[in-house]
Amino acid sequence: MFYKVLVANRGEIAVRIIRACRELGIKCATIYSTIDKNSLHVKLADEAYEIGPPDPLDSYLAIDKIIDLAIRINADAIHPGYGFLSENPKFARECEKNGIIFIGPKSSVLDVTGDKLKARRLVAKAGVPIIPGILRPLNDPEEAVKIANRLGYPVVLKPVDGGGGIGMRIARNARELRKKFDEARLEAFKAFGSDKIYLEKVISGAKHIEMQIISDNYGNLVWVGERECSIQRRHQKLLEETPSPALTEEERKKLGELAIKVARTINYNNVGTVEFLFDGHDFYFLEVNARLQVEHGITEITTGIDLVHQQLFIAAGEEIKLKQREIERRGWAIEVRITAEDPLEDFAPSPGKIIYYEEPGGMGIRVDSHLYPGYQVPPYYDALIAKLISWGQTREEAIRRMRRGLSEYVIGGIRTTIPLLRKIITSRDFLDGTYTTTFLQDNLEKFRRELLEEEDKRLAALVASMIITNNIEKIDMKINKSRSKPKRDFNVSYVIHQLNRWTKKLSPWKKSSFYYLSR
Repeated sequence: MFYKVLVANRGEIAVRIIRACRELGIKCATIYSTIDKNSLHVKLADEAYEIGPPDPLDSYLAIDKIIDLAIRINADAIHPGYGFLSENPKFARECEKNGIIFIGPKSSVLDVTGDKLKARRLVAKAGVPIIPGILRPLNDPEEAVKIANRLGYPVVLKPVDGGGGIGMRIARNARELRKKFDEARLEAFKAFGSDKIYLEKVISGAKHIEMQIISDNYGNLVWVGERECSIQRRHQKLLEETPSPALTEEERKKLGELAIKVARTINYNNVGTVEFLFDGHDFYFLEVNARLQVEHGITEITTGIDLVHQQLFIAAGEEIKLKQREIERRGWAIEVRITAEDPLEDFAPSPGKIIYYEEPGGMGIRVDSHLYPGYQVPPYYDALIAKLISWGQTREEAIRRMRRGLSEYVIGGIRTTIPLLRKIITSRDFLDGTYTTTFLQDNLEKFRRELLEEEDKRLAALVASMIITNNIEKIDMKINKSRSKPKRDFNVSYVIHQLNRWTKKLSPWKKSSFYYLSR
C-alpha cells in the first residue's frame, strides 16, 4: 500500500478521500488555491501546499505544478477526485512518465473514454446499443440540420472531448439548431479545450440509469449496482437513488452485463461508471465516467463496499476480492446534491460566509460536506457544497428519512437548493418512481411558485419576530436583502395574522431560529 498520497482536488471530495486514506494508514497531502487556504480539506490533511491563485487554470488544473509538487514531497500516488483533472489523459500520462501512480484508469483508457465518439464506435462494434446519431464531429450548422432532419427532432449537440452535461444543447427545430451550434462549440472549447461537437437523437421520456463497476489489473471485473439519476437541471444531476424504481431484477442483470461488456471492450481498470438511457424497453449507451462519481455514496451505503478504498487497492496493484455472486444490496438509498445557488433567481450562484451551520443526523443519514461555521464559499468553483444521503430498508423509509434530513439541515448566510429539494422529494412523480429526465423541466415553474409563497410566509414570520424583539427598524433592510423582487407589500394586518398563526405551531428551536435571524 502507499506511504503518501497527494489529493489533487478540493471541497467535499477531497475531504472524503483524505478520510479514506487515513483509515488505511496512508499519509495524505493536498493542494489548495489561495482562496481555499481555510477549506476543510486543508485542515484535515497531514500536509497542505498552496498551488496557485483562485483561477482553476492556475491551480487545480495546473498539471506541471501538481506533478512537480508530487515529486518534491515524495508522493507515491495522486488521487484526482472527480472533476478538474480526474479524466484528463495528459495528466495521467504525466504521472506515469514520472513514476507516480495515478489513482484511476490508465491514460490509454482515458484516451478512449474522453473521446465520446471513439467510445461510441467501440461499444457499437461490440454490440452494445447506442443512441441514434453520428460517429464523427460536425463541421458546420447546415450539416447538423441535414442530419437532424433525417433523425427527427429533438436532437442534442454534445462535446466530443468532455462530459458531465457541460456544453450540451437540445434543439427542437432547425432554427434552434443553427442558433445553438456555435453556443455548444464555444462552451465545449472553454470547458475542455476542444470545440469538436457531435449530434444525437433525444430519446424523450427516458430514464438516465448508470451502473457502477470495479475492475482490477488482472481481468477481474464486477458490477455492484445501478443508480437512477434522471432528475437533472441542464443535464446536471440533482438527485440520485439506488436501486432504480424502474428496473426489474432481470433488467438490472441485463444492465450489469452490458456495463461489463463496455468495460471489457475498452480494457477498463479501476472504479468507474457506465451510463445509459432506458426507454422502458431498451438500454442505450451514453458514456463511461472514468472516475469516482459524485453519487458514489449511495452505492457504498447499500453494498457496504468502500469505493475509495477499492480505488486505492487497485492502484496499489492489489487484486479485488469481490465476487459477483457475493455482492448483495441491502435496502434503499437516496442522495440529494445541495448547491450554493438560489432556485428563486434562476439558480444564480450564492457564494458567501456560512454564519450558521447545523447538519442532520440520526439513523440512516450521511452527510458529505466541507462546510463549517465561518467558512467562506468562494465564487470560482462548482456550486456543490454538500451531499445528503438517506438509507432505509425500503424506498418509503429512505424517503421519510430524506424528508427529515432536509428539514433538519440548516445552512445560514447563503442561499441553497434545500427548499427545492424538499419540493422534489414530496412530488407525486418522484414518490411513485415514474419521473424521467424531463421531470424538473416539467415541474420547475410550479415548484418556484410554491417556494415564493412559502418565502412570503417566512418573511412575514421574520417581520413578526422582529416586532417581538423590538427590531422594527431592521424590517425593511431584511426584506430587501432577502429577495431582489418582493412579490407583495407587507402590511400590519398580514404580519399580525402570520404572527398568531405561526407562533402557535412553532417548536421552541424554530422560534429561537427566527430570533437569531432578527439579530
